[in-house]
Amino acid sequence: HGLAAYLRNGPGPTILLRADMDALPVQETTGLPYASRVRMRDQDGAEKSVMHACGHDMHVTALLAAADTLARARRAWSGTLVLVFQPAEERATGARDMVDDGLYEKVPVPDVAIGAHVTPYRAGVIGTRRGVAASAADSFLLTLHGRSAHASAPHASIDPIVASASLILRLQTIISREVAPSSFAVLTIGAIHAGDRENIIPASSTLKINIRSQDSETRDKVLGSMKRIVEAEARAAGGELECVLTPTTSFPLLVNDERVTAAIEETFCQLFPPGNSGYNKHMPCMSMSEDFGILASSIGIPSCFFLYGGTDPEVWDQMEKEGRTGEIPGNHSGGFKLDVERTLKTAVDGYVGAALTFLVARENDELVKGKM
Repeated sequence: HGLAAYLRNGPGPTILLRADMDALPVQETTGLPYASRVRMRDQDGAEKSVMHACGHDMHVTALLAAADTLARARRAWSGTLVLVFQPAEERATGARDMVDDGLYEKVPVPDVAIGAHVTPYRAGVIGTRRGVAASAADSFLLTLHGRSAHASAPHASIDPIVASASLILRLQTIISREVAPSSFAVLTIGAIHAGDRENIIPASSTLKINIRSQDSETRDKVLGSMKRIVEAEARAAGGELECVLTPTTSFPLLVNDERVTAAIEETFCQLFPPGNSGYNKHMPCMSMSEDFGILASSIGIPSCFFLYGGTDPEVWDQMEKEGRTGEIPGNHSGGFKLDVERTLKTAVDGYVGAALTFLVARENDELVKGKM
């Protein structure tokens, strides 16, 4: 379930601030005294460890602190503040479910939506980007139905494991041989399951496929090539292998509105020091994906999504000196941990500053009155 609240504070624009809340089926390995020890059952009934491996606990804390700050400072601004605590971002369903469940019948319809995400960058770093800010993502469950047989009689089988192995290798050639080097695309096989015993060729196998892209042409190309290769593998097995491709999740491109982001840039330039340890208005487009944009696109309003770092500056600086920042545990890693106080300060300042850009600065009125 999601949670939404609002604070009316006189005339003015309505600004939505959003934080996502869900965790991940990852065992925490940070060694922190407050490390998660929670276990839950997944959709398939398997019990797994869970943790906030994507930092959504920080998101919730930061939004609560930002809300408290804005409530205490309400003499300094005028308008309406909407707070959205969203579930199920990791499954790309939370934003859509809240909208479909009547979110904007329960809270005032916003003029601008603002979201944020923590990353393994150095704590104190914060950044924005105009235009495309995060990749589209499409996930699939591919089931290969073959024919089971004894391991000593492979000729009597239609082996889904061999077919899966062939598919995994062939699918990787889409990125390396079909997508232009200048275009961004990633295809990952995140899971494969088949069989239970070494002396039984199983009747079926499953693969979980995730595709990322940053423009519609590349997305269509990769999806089309994937389907072509899957169909070709079925034919290569003599026509008796059945391949069933089922979509599971789909994230749209996340696009930051140019003018709203430009207005927030002005605020952030005053709030944060510029440079590699502070504010960067040209942050790279995220290869990760986000469903935040649906909260805005579903009602035709502009939005902006900013990023902020969470890694202990001393750790980051040492790893950077050694050329090893790529080894810092990041989002979706069991070792993902944050410098809580410094990260929280940057996140709260970002939320509050972005909101006040429109709740205080009268020169930005035209941005929130449907004149985009």
